[in-house]
Amino acid sequence: MNWKSIFITFGKVLLGIFLFLLLVAIFTLTRVDRSPIENQDFYQNTLQSLQDLPIQSTQGDLWLAGWSKANMTPAQPIDLVGYAPRGPYDFVQDSSFVKSIFLSNGKSSIAWLNLELLIVHPYLAKSIESAVKKTFPDLTQVIFTATHTHSGMGGYMPGPVGELAFGGFQEEVVQMITEKSLEAISKAKMEMDTVSITYRKANAGELLANRFIKDGPTDPFTRQLIFTQKSGQKATLITYSAHATCLSSKFMGLSGDYPFYLMKTLEEKEFDFALFAAGTVGSHRPIAPGNQVKDIQEYAFQLDSVNRLKMTRYATIRNTSLKNARLDIQLREPHLRISDNWRIRPWLFDRLVGDTNAHFDITQIGNTLLISSSGEISGVFYEKWEKLAESKGLNLIITTFNGGYIGYITPDELYDKHFHEVREMNWYGPGNGKYFDDMITKIIEQSGI
Repeated sequence: MNWKSIFITFGKVLLGIFLFLLLVAIFTLTRVDRSPIENQDFYQNTLQSLQDLPIQSTQGDLWLAGWSKANMTPAQPIDLVGYAPRGPYDFVQDSSFVKSIFLSNGKSSIAWLNLELLIVHPYLAKSIESAVKKTFPDLTQVIFTATHTHSGMGGYMPGPVGELAFGGFQEEVVQMITEKSLEAISKAKMEMDTVSITYRKANAGELLANRFIKDGPTDPFTRQLIFTQKSGQKATLITYSAHATCLSSKFMGLSGDYPFYLMKTLEEKEFDFALFAAGTVGSHRPIAPGNQVKDIQEYAFQLDSVNRLKMTRYATIRNTSLKNARLDIQLREPHLRISDNWRIRPWLFDRLVGDTNAHFDITQIGNTLLISSSGEISGVFYEKWEKLAESKGLNLIITTFNGGYIGYITPDELYDKHFHEVREMNWYGPGNGKYFDDMITKIIEQSGI
């Protein structure tokens, strides 16, 4: 074979590779859709659904509550979830629990279900919901929350992304967590007694920061519901917006990170039971003294101290009305980007990620409005929403990881910044910040005492 033949053959090979890659790009990539979100059908349909949203409402004579937990630590080590694929944990630093608070006004009942996991994946949520409906058919609402620990166990996220990056998938793990969730709810219901409910808020802004903008805005507050039984037994549901990322990404122990130690501290000092629900953790990082276990224990101690000393509001919830609703959210096509203006096609995103179960769970306990989101909302929105709620006489508590996951919800002006939250994890495209701002604003405006 002469040099001319070799050159022609080599050129054909290169052309073939180029055409193959071009075909792959055509079938897997498309441009980012930057059309105004308010002109989209999904936006208008969801806002109309919100306008017409049916609310289940009851007026009781008293509050009843009970609480319990169940240990869901796996019998054998499984892969850790958080940061990046790390493989199975080497040791158990902290046992993992599922916790529940069961609340009733004598006419209707709800239950919070909190898991010491990174997120509550839709597959896991559906498994639990199915079991709960069979066992507690009269339960009006189950509100999922997570601690968002980045050193928790995996095994509950099906699909390629779950298998490759989020701790794999084991059906037996899903079934184990489902059984432990039922156990926690059952025990909580059995322990119900008359309670008073109070709302408490404290400024813990010195212990978190904006992850991307130096001295940028944050949601600095802890927010609590406190349930006190006639016997004096006390439980609390507490939220905070700092990511549970204190431990090093190289740490190979199973751990609940700072929320685990905060709950432990609360239970040692003031409460018989504590449940931590991740708040608006988007854009927020903890300001911890270090990334070792002793450091997160110190951070939890500091957070507990600030929570006691810098209280800004304390009020009893006297109105025994209980309202709840679910808003299913339509979304723009998936926008998992590979560059500023290019994204993978929706069919490929759906194949990789699967069901995201986009919705809000809305609950109103007297004059306290709780909104639980499938989106990892940035806390920089919170101040506006809270001021609106307060103008209507409402306390506002927002939590995340409600049995769905649709990525980060961040301010739209950050969409083209090269941050992880707005490039790889803002899954539903430009305008999502405005979309969630409009929806939550509307939910608050429609709520009343």
